[in-house]
Amino acid sequence: MPTSKVTSKGQITIPAEVRRRLALVPGSRVNFVPLDNGSYEFVPATGTVTSLKGCVRSRSTPVTLEEMDDAIAAGAATGLAR
Repeated sequence: MPTSKVTSKGQITIPAEVRRRLALVPGSRVNFVPLDNGSYEFVPATGTVTSLKGCVRSRSTPVTLEEMDDAIAAGAATGLAR
């Protein structure tokens, strides 16, 4: 079982095996979730949907309903719609 020691500053090094299994990379955030039995669960923090705002550039002009219908029809014709 991987173990770590707490430093005088309250820091720990997460063992490499644990970092790999949790897909933690430098800058990753983790949550310590309190459990009913008094212990804690160590869980990688995931971003919220609102944190994604602005990560995709919007079109300069909105898509029209006709363009949406055409795209849906094209997808259906190629078997993409299920």
